Amino acid sequence: MEISARNQLKGKVTDVELGAVMANIKIEITEPNVITAVITKESAEKLGLTEGDDVCALIKSTEVIVGK
Repeated sequence: MEISARNQLKGKVTDVELGAVMANIKIEITEPNVITAVITKESAEKLGLTEGDDVCALIKSTEVIVGK
């Protein structure tokens, strides 16, 4: 599948729970081992980010698109 999204987390479906309207899909992520975050210079400076820092990447989104 070819799409322009920068970060694509590839994995395998490990569980499918079907509800009346929604489905809960669990995906075990296998790659990539690096994701790219684009943030403002102000945020990078405020956090004092430097190479080698331990950080947590939080994904803020209203939806996750699943492709197969």
